[in-house]
Amino acid sequence: MMFGAASGGAEWWGKLAKAKIKRLYLIPILSKALDVIELLERDHASLTLEDVYQKTNISKTSVYRILKTLVHRGYLAQNQNGQYRLVSRPRRLHFGFAVQSAEMPFSQAVAQSVAAAAAASGVELIMLDNRYDPDMAVRNAEDFVDKHVDLVLEFQVEEVVAPRVAHILKKADIPLVAIDVPHPNATYFGVDNFEVGYEAGSLLAQYAQRKWKGKVDKVVGVGFSEAGSFVQSRITGALDGVRERLADLTPAQFFQIEGRGMREASRRAMSGFLRDYRSGEHVLVAAATDSSALGVLDAIREAGQESNFAIVGQDCIPEALEEMRKGSSALIGSISHEAESYGPRLIQLGIALLRGYTVPPYNYVHHRAVTAETLSAEPASDGARRTSPSGAIAASDPI
Repeated sequence: MMFGAASGGAEWWGKLAKAKIKRLYLIPILSKALDVIELLERDHASLTLEDVYQKTNISKTSVYRILKTLVHRGYLAQNQNGQYRLVSRPRRLHFGFAVQSAEMPFSQAVAQSVAAAAAASGVELIMLDNRYDPDMAVRNAEDFVDKHVDLVLEFQVEEVVAPRVAHILKKADIPLVAIDVPHPNATYFGVDNFEVGYEAGSLLAQYAQRKWKGKVDKVVGVGFSEAGSFVQSRITGALDGVRERLADLTPAQFFQIEGRGMREASRRAMSGFLRDYRSGEHVLVAAATDSSALGVLDAIREAGQESNFAIVGQDCIPEALEEMRKGSSALIGSISHEAESYGPRLIQLGIALLRGYTVPPYNYVHHRAVTAETLSAEPASDGARRTSPSGAIAASDPI
């Protein structure tokens, strides 16, 4: 015989076949996906999952996943009867993403989440920085129009400029998804601002009942008026959460100061508030952002009054988490907006809009309260990751 013993020949041939396959560096699942595309192209007809399975001998599970992926990427279309057909090769989608500010930790976390999700979905992402500046937001919207993007994800905080940004994109017939701050004619994506505020107020009131036996002298909301009434409702919700649990407080004990969502502005505002502060008064502070909360913390530390204050912020940025882990900080909690969930949901929302699917006008993210107690209860190996995606992202990390 040509190969000696039959078993020896078979063994030799098997080794040769394996060697050839290895040298070809094939990707099996990609080859299967191409088999499916070629089948649909050859048959010139709509096929069911069962048809594809029978004609390719690929496992049914793999066929299902391949078909769903090809529909998602626009290579196939699925009709109401569940049949699949090949469509013309799609142009890669181009999304514009206007980042709130490359210098803000929560904005950085959202930007990284969106960039990763866009790459995973095959979406080309053009990212511009709004720099916390309304004029820059307008220029960036015009730039997106010039670049002919298919859709814009807008993360800018100035309510006053929202109509201009929306108008520029509407004239160009570019769909708009507004992040955290509503824009006219846009699909909203972000937190339920009143609810996250209410949860912050509840944390503050519970802390006062536990640590101060309910004795509170003042309640301060550190607002963000430039973002408009929608975001400002974080403070409205927080004050309601306190009032509901500390019913003896009078309206004269509630105050609001302006922090612009930023650390230094909030530090200055709280320093001004402290001019009328009497040492020993117990004060609850609800901040619109963690950056504001840290600014308040800076001011009360400078005044030597940290032990008489309790602060709750929003966003769960890394520095806020580190403060809470100390267990002795006046920053007792923050509401996590789950930054890592923004990217996948925003990209899928944008794709759904461009595919013509009906989507809700308001799309809320999940949120949850985080305190020193919840942090200490989590395993050290992954506590920070599970508490907040931004917890693993340093403020100096690039977008």
